Amino acid sequence: MDEAVVLPAGDLWGILAFLCAALWNLPAVPALNSTDQAGASRSIQQTYDLTQYLEQQLRALAGTYLNYLGPPFNEPDFDPPRVIGAEAVPSATVDFELWHSLNDNARLAANYQAYSHLLCYLRAMDGATPVATPTLRHSLAHFRASLQGLLGSIAGVMSSLGYPLPPPVPAGIPTPHSHFLRKMDDFWLLKELQIWLWRSAKDFNRLRKRVPPASVMLRLDARDF
Repeated sequence: MDEAVVLPAGDLWGILAFLCAALWNLPAVPALNSTDQAGASRSIQQTYDLTQYLEQQLRALAGTYLNYLGPPFNEPDFDPPRVIGAEAVPSATVDFELWHSLNDNARLAANYQAYSHLLCYLRAMDGATPVATPTLRHSLAHFRASLQGLLGSIAGVMSSLGYPLPPPVPAGIPTPHSHFLRKMDDFWLLKELQIWLWRSAKDFNRLRKRVPPASVMLRLDARDF
């Protein structure tokens, strides 16, 4: 029977020191999954906060702009059917069961394309109000910049989750010949913005509940370490 080999205490400490040095100098392997998920969580939270901020902005802007359009657009009971001149304004009236049956990629792509269209119309609205008050022009410009920020934020969420951006929307939009139809387009633009922002807030609220916050991911990483 072989006898156990007992190493001197000095040799044991030397081996431990060698192993520690080797482990310390191993190349760091990035935790891609946890890092990406933490980044996605931050992007989702920021986008959710931005939708709520835009909802507040739009409530103030819509009242001012509808008063600028005058009757019947500023009357609380005004609820016209959609007309041909407003067809290109993207509608959010999608069946809720159908909407919830879509995956995250499809819903994010729909949000991105809708706000791309709406932003084009908002630019046209801003350029068609030369007689508006400076306050209204400033509010429109501020809201337009915020909506551009939301579009970029949605793109950031899609990128962080590994989803490709949908194709760009056509640059041109139809211009109604009638002054009344142009006002009708503006009316529907404000209405669709309200519905889409409400829908987006719901979407990103559900999405942020499924993706753990960055602080949770950091605690999990520390526990694993």
